[in-house]
Parts: sequence; C-alpha cells; structure tokens
Amino acid sequence: MSHPSDLCFTPAVDLARMIRARRVSVTEVVIAHLARIEQINPQVNAICTLVADHARDEACAADRALASGVEPGPLFGLPIAIKDLVLTKGIRTTFGSRIYRDFVPDRDALHVERLRAAGAIVIGKTNTPEFGAGSQTFNDVFGETRNPYDLSRTCGGSSGGAAVALACGLTPLADGSDLGGSLRNPPSFCNVVGLRPSAGRVPDWPTKVPNQTLSVLGPLGRTAGDAALLLSAMAGPDSRDPLSLADPGPIFARPLDRDFKGIRMAWTPDLGRYPVEPIVASTCGAACGPFIDLGCHVEEAHPDVSGADDIFQVLRAWLFGAQHRADLLRHRDLMKDTVVWNIEEGLKQDAETVARATRERAALCQRVAAFMERYEFLLLPVSQVAPFPIEQRWVREINGIPMRTYIDWMATCYCITLAGLPAVSVPCGFTPDGLPIGLQIVGRPQRDFDLLQLAHAFEQATMVGSRRAPL
Repeated sequence: MSHPSDLCFTPAVDLARMIRARRVSVTEVVIAHLARIEQINPQVNAICTLVADHARDEACAADRALASGVEPGPLFGLPIAIKDLVLTKGIRTTFGSRIYRDFVPDRDALHVERLRAAGAIVIGKTNTPEFGAGSQTFNDVFGETRNPYDLSRTCGGSSGGAAVALACGLTPLADGSDLGGSLRNPPSFCNVVGLRPSAGRVPDWPTKVPNQTLSVLGPLGRTAGDAALLLSAMAGPDSRDPLSLADPGPIFARPLDRDFKGIRMAWTPDLGRYPVEPIVASTCGAACGPFIDLGCHVEEAHPDVSGADDIFQVLRAWLFGAQHRADLLRHRDLMKDTVVWNIEEGLKQDAETVARATRERAALCQRVAAFMERYEFLLLPVSQVAPFPIEQRWVREINGIPMRTYIDWMATCYCITLAGLPAVSVPCGFTPDGLPIGLQIVGRPQRDFDLLQLAHAFEQATMVGSRRAPL
C-alpha cells in the first residue's frame, strides 16, 4: 500500500494507471484523499460540501467492478470535487449564494455526466464566489477560501476552491469555468495549471444562455498532463449544446511531447495598455528564457486590443442580466453588492449598446487573429497583481492607477476571453515572500492541444509547479 500523502500528490495520469494495474485500490485512493481533506481543508476551506460516505461506497463498488473485469474508463477511481456553480445530482449546489444554500439538483450538468461515465468519483463541491462573480473566492454561505502558500492571501477566483484543492492534494483533478479569467487566475495564485479551452470544447448544458462564447468550462490539474487527461473526458460534441466542437475528447489523451524549435511567439508584459505590478511583469518576463532554451523565437509584441474594457463590461453585464434577472427581482437582499451592480448594469443595456459592443468585439477578434497569424503563441501575465490580502475584496489600484470596477484588474485575462482564443495558466515563479505567479500562454483558435503541449514543455524545463504549499 502506498503512503497516503504520496497518493494525494501522485499525478492523476499516474494514479489512474496505478489503479488500472491494481497496484493501488480505489478505496485506498479515496480514503487517502478524504483523510487529507479532514486534515487540511479546515485551514483553507476549498471543499465546501463533502459527501464522504457516498464516495467511500462508490470506491468499494469500483474495486468490485475492476475485480470482475470491467473495462475502466480514463478517470476510473479518481476522486474529483465539482465547482459549486455546476449541477451535481443529489449533491448540494449553492452557486455560492444564500438564495440557493439548500438547493439539491435532481440532475447532473452534462460534463459531470461525462466525468462519472469516465469513472471519476465525485466527493463534493469546491468553493466559489457568489454566481462566480469576481476573482476572489468568498461568499456568505461558506466564507473565504485561503491561499495555501499564505493563508492571509486570496487564492483568486472564481475557481478558487478548485485550485486550492489541487495545490493541497485534496483532489487529483478539478473542473472549473472561466468568463474573465476564472480558469487562469486561481491556478496562477496557487501554482497549478488551468486551461481556458476554446468555446464549445466542453459542451455546456443546461444553460440559461445558449450560444454565448464568453463563459466556458474547462480543466485544472497540477500538471499539463493531468489537465489534458481531464479534458479528454470533458470534451467532445453533444447535440444539447449547438456550439460544441466536433473533435472527440480522447484526442487530448495523446502524448504531449513536441519539439518547439523554430516556433515564433510574442511576449508582452501588459498588452501595451494595462498596469502590471513590477514583480509580476519581471517574473513572467524571466519565463521567456526557458522558451528560448527550447528553441523558440520570442519577440516583444502585442495585439491591438483597444476598446476591450468597454466591450467586456457591456457584454459581461448583459450576460449577468440574462442569467440572474429573476434572482435579483426575488432576492435582491440576499445578493452581494457587486453582483447586484453587474445585473443592474446588464438590465440597463439597450439593443444598440449590445449590438455596438458585439460589432466592436468582432473587429477586436479580427485584429488579434491577424496578429496570431504571425505568432503561434502569445505570452503574458495571467493576473496583473500577485495574491493580495484576503480581506481586500478586489484590487482598487495597480501602480497608483485606480480600478473603476471589481473586474478591471483582470484585463490581461478578459482581453483573451474577448478574442476567443484558448489560454493556459502555468506556474512560472514566486514573489520574494513565496507567493505563486503564473504565466498565461495564448494559442491560436481551437488549438487547445498545442497549448497543452507547450505548457508541458515549459513545466518540464522549469519544474516550478513541483513546489508544494507549506501546509
């Protein structure tokens, strides 16, 4: 039997292989992670709802099935906690809101169906800000999720519980969602990997707003290989989502090794327009060195993203209004102020305002696409700041420049959202006081696998992601 702490930090790819070879039982794996949760979660508050008895029962059933000769799926026996914005049948799903604090769905979201079918064992839910609003994970139902590298700091958001669970060894895999950076900012703050895939890569159902491309679902892992493994089970077409891409999920389970000699990529510390803390800019800039060592040609350049701030504010607000109007009308008093503001801003939008923002987004996408014809990848910081004190609900200023709203400080992420490009956050370094900093790698349209390959090459060259939190 493997030592429980070793199991909790074994890469998911290796853990799945060990289970299939019956070198370790599913029960051992699940019990080890439940013990780790009992030990560590009270300090960080990453897992907000736990179904330990159900997970143990499923683990025993999985061991019996494997002994009887059942062909295991790609995630067979791996524990996973689902972001608390996502429906899970029979498991409380609060959306981080007091409105839904006792809501128990009678069905799974589409990608949760797929994870279960692939053999994953759902052990609970990961914490998130109310309705996923804001890159700081706190809510009035479960409280704050803390950064495991410094418990006085934020873990980011909105997939904050997911990133912390991975960093602490509470789960080997975690899912998330991303509108303006939620699959990128928490991994950056917690020294793990998060992929914002192309829109439609992971089908989204049920949804109140079909056919939108701002928000996507995606994987997190401690390595690029683990994120790819999870994506292989999440991705693939489904008729319930008309935007779903045709590529089958298993293509992401291929080996990630690739020769990157001669590849041209661009580096920008700030997209030519945004304030970035000096330590973040310098740490991400230093990360260009390993790419040069890999044989890549790195040039300082950036696409034209002018107008992105107003475009994103309009389209994000419209989406919040479409999704949460009924909640606001019935339960305004139970919602946090930033959510109320964002919904009300959305309800103010007239047709011409939304149409103009849509046209301007199309022009931005065309400019960025032209830029990406010259460069296969774009490198830039994930977040404009390092992890900040947890009591600070959002960043008010950067380098003396005030932020107008609670989402302005994530511009280096939301510009990529608007451009419709896949992006991955990979660990690239630490501040002098030990806080993680992530590098954002942006790829060409629908070239998600290429991104995972480059992230894998970078992490193998640097090994930054192997530095564990001091819990």
